[in-house]
Amino acid sequence: MENLNLIDTFSEFKELKNIDRVTMMTVLEDVFRNLLQKKFGTDENFDIIINIDKGDFEIWRNREVVEDGELEDENLQIPLSEAKKIDEDYEVGEEVTDEVKLLDFGRRAILALRQNLTNRILDLEKNNIFNKYKDKIGDIVTGEVYQVWKKEILILDDEGNELILPKTEQIPSDFFRKGDTIRAVVVRVEMRNNNPLIVLSRTSPVFLERLFELEVPEIFDGLITIKKIVRIPGERAKVAVESYDERIDPVGACVGMKGSRIHGIVRELRNENIDVINFTNNIQLFIQRSLSPAKIISIKINEEDKRADVYLEPEEVSLAIGKGGLNIKLASQLTGYEIDVYREAEEEDEEDVSIDEFADEIEDWILDALKAIGCDTAKSVLELTRDDLIKRTDLEEETIDEIIQIFKAEFE
Repeated sequence: MENLNLIDTFSEFKELKNIDRVTMMTVLEDVFRNLLQKKFGTDENFDIIINIDKGDFEIWRNREVVEDGELEDENLQIPLSEAKKIDEDYEVGEEVTDEVKLLDFGRRAILALRQNLTNRILDLEKNNIFNKYKDKIGDIVTGEVYQVWKKEILILDDEGNELILPKTEQIPSDFFRKGDTIRAVVVRVEMRNNNPLIVLSRTSPVFLERLFELEVPEIFDGLITIKKIVRIPGERAKVAVESYDERIDPVGACVGMKGSRIHGIVRELRNENIDVINFTNNIQLFIQRSLSPAKIISIKINEEDKRADVYLEPEEVSLAIGKGGLNIKLASQLTGYEIDVYREAEEEDEEDVSIDEFADEIEDWILDALKAIGCDTAKSVLELTRDDLIKRTDLEEETIDEIIQIFKAEFE
């Protein structure tokens, strides 16, 4: 059967690819008409009948009957003697319709036609995938890990489409093997070398927002609004929420009974510590809530520089700063204010010395780095371990050693 190769091509795509019937018919007819134009110079006198359900097609050519010897264009005309071989009743001026067999085009043309058809359908499929995921940007998708590489993971969705999760978009403690089910949010969709590139993320704040929508019906229904999310993936996140219905406690609704709602999100994010905070336009109160669980004595706001000086009891400073400085860093990002914490010197240690007294021995920028972590006296610096000072201030080890030596000498 001369049509077999072509039938295999488009019937197999009909079964496997997500292409609608009208588009498929248009592409098939377009491919055949291109072939007719190349061979005969025109396709206007041809009828193409395609049966996608059966995977079959027919090409019929319409020609005008002319007297023998008056033939000018054998594609548009047919001599009377040739017409009568088809049917004895044909006369000059009538139209003859006869089927054109695929074999008439030659083997090379048939192979080119098959290749063209395959390419067109593949391009359609790529465009369909691109358009489908373009509409899914910001949505969570679920897929199966197919291949794990050093810099990225290849994931297949339920239709076998390829999705990419780069290492930079993975939570640091993420570990996946082939066959694992994975959830992530679509962050970017683009065409690269004529192939759709769908990039996923598990570190985006949008991923955390969508997880809240899945776990908290009040957020999905719009009764609770997420005002802002900041996170350090896998470590800590702060979520500011607000409800326009006074009867709803937004923080309580997000956390759930005994933490039932938030536990699922925490597990998905590899035990990321999530603080849910009531949003308020009162910036002092918002900063106070964002630094929870630390208890604040007072706050001085500088609106012009977008800075906030926060004063706490000495034992509360480490709570405000948090492990590795994460709490104060996220609080600054959430509120939009650069936050500095200070010890409230109610009962000032007479033997203690302000670090400003060492300005002749220690450069100002180093003193500022110590103040930023709540150390404004020599003893407050010495109360912290060497490793804590290095981690929190981000100063060089040699610099920290020199500072410790200078401060210790003061009390010896």
